[in-house]
Amino acid sequence: MALKARLQREWRFVRGLNRTLKRVKSIAPDSPNLICDDIQAAVDQWRDRTAMTFEGRTISYGELDAIANRFAHWGKGANLRRGQTVALFMPNRLEYFAIWYGLSKIGVVTALINNQLSGLALAHCLSISQAACIIVDAETSPVFEAAKPLLERPLAQWVMGPAHGDQRDLVQALKSCSQLPPDKVVREDIRARDTALLIFTSGTTGMPKAARITHVRAQLYMRGFAGSTGAKASDRIYVALPLYHATGGLCALGAALLNGGSVFLRRKFSASHFWGEAIDEGCTMFVYIGELCRYLVNQPPSEDETRHKIRMAFGNGLRPDIWPVMKQRFRIPEILEFYGSTEGNVSMFNFDGREGAIGRAPKWLRKQFNVRLIQFDVETEEPIRGVNGLCIECGPGQIGECIGQIGGDARTEYSGYVDKAASEKKILHDVFEKGDRWFATGDLMKTDADGYFYFIDRIGDTYRWKGENVSTNEVAERLLGVPGVKEANVYGVAVEGAEGRGGMAALVVGPEFDIKAFGDEVARELPAYAQPVFVRILPSLDTTGTFKTRKMDLIADGYDPGKIKGPLYFHDAKKGYVKVTKSVFEKIGAGAVKL
Repeated sequence: MALKARLQREWRFVRGLNRTLKRVKSIAPDSPNLICDDIQAAVDQWRDRTAMTFEGRTISYGELDAIANRFAHWGKGANLRRGQTVALFMPNRLEYFAIWYGLSKIGVVTALINNQLSGLALAHCLSISQAACIIVDAETSPVFEAAKPLLERPLAQWVMGPAHGDQRDLVQALKSCSQLPPDKVVREDIRARDTALLIFTSGTTGMPKAARITHVRAQLYMRGFAGSTGAKASDRIYVALPLYHATGGLCALGAALLNGGSVFLRRKFSASHFWGEAIDEGCTMFVYIGELCRYLVNQPPSEDETRHKIRMAFGNGLRPDIWPVMKQRFRIPEILEFYGSTEGNVSMFNFDGREGAIGRAPKWLRKQFNVRLIQFDVETEEPIRGVNGLCIECGPGQIGECIGQIGGDARTEYSGYVDKAASEKKILHDVFEKGDRWFATGDLMKTDADGYFYFIDRIGDTYRWKGENVSTNEVAERLLGVPGVKEANVYGVAVEGAEGRGGMAALVVGPEFDIKAFGDEVARELPAYAQPVFVRILPSLDTTGTFKTRKMDLIADGYDPGKIKGPLYFHDAKKGYVKVTKSVFEKIGAGAVKL
């Protein structure tokens, strides 16, 4: 029986892998076939089929393409040249995908800006993108207006809505634009290795990096998930993730639109509306990040959660303890967990559904994967090298850093960031032999004897919260600008029942410090997911001999008032920062407090 189960598991893995490889094998860096050509081919095949539904409006593939063509002709009319960048700063909406799809038809790069950013963080993204102009809507225009004084240079603002002052009315401008495709001659010299999009990593604390998404990488995302999910023309995918992220904006849309399927798009995720909408819209799949699944599990039981037609959930970050609950309580037949980074060259799928695993590279297919784990010193934050100067590969059960060998083909190339110095920092040299080059993911993992990979943690001063990577150093820098804050040590702490780690700030403060004023300042300066969930006040911060602040003891204390002496606060969604008492501590642990 064990042998039969093992053979069935191997068959599911091979079938999923072959399905994926079949879709991506023709992708090549020097190819003139671009991501817009892939989408155009889907439009030509399924022109009259439903493509997308958003807030009561449904459009076909042909209508989606017509919207994209209008944006392409608008770009030409606005004298946007091939290789220039347009910043797209909007929440999810029907036109979002069509905008960057249309601009790619004329060789224009679109920078997908996190619509939750503001102030310095927003200005930073716009500056490093070198955008020629920005597209906003009624919701984001005021946020951009507030950030304008912080920009390095003026930026023309096109508004999908009422325009005022020097703003330009994009809705009006589009009315005179053709719905027919632009002449392909405008992109005839562009190759798949060229940049299609900029997607920002760690865009939570004011200093994000702009990852270069070439046409190759966009194709790998979209075609890869079109294959890995096994989606069909009859599938309808529920997408509530932001389209500025690769998971929602490329992986999920690719799974649907490159297979003739459709998308039900939501402005933002709502746990209370999820199952009812999934039923009403006839959804058969949904895309997740781990936090989304936890929200669903924390909802009170309802009839709708088992009346749906969902056959697969796919995404990343699903916690091992949530995984079986998702399958059993919600009766979801298949969960496809994957691993990948926006800027990197490592991707893995857990095709056969081993609970808790983020992917698999079995021994008998080892040569087909560019991924390895190497021994890593978490104190020095450097790989451990042997006497020969080369790195040491981890065995089963050993925790190490995940790395991906850099090659010249589509699956192993490394395009990195706009910032070349930042890109170079992620490359390890002379890993297993002299002259080789590997991308360092910055993630600690372990494997088992069957080749399954299990995520352990991020390396260094980064923790993950609300589906975003938060840089502790950058948060600390912001907190040091708050009146009364003299020193700040920021780190993530484990919170019972929560995905990732909640941010905690250990502060040394002066007499002028006021916790309410601190909360007001933090709310203005940081996105919600980067704001410290907990704050503790210390008389001083312990440091190492090299003046680095010590964190391990603080992390071990967590937010337990029984272990912590001195003032300790928790960010209440309604009241702001309030003191953590034994009662509050117990409520947080029981999941009775919304984080």
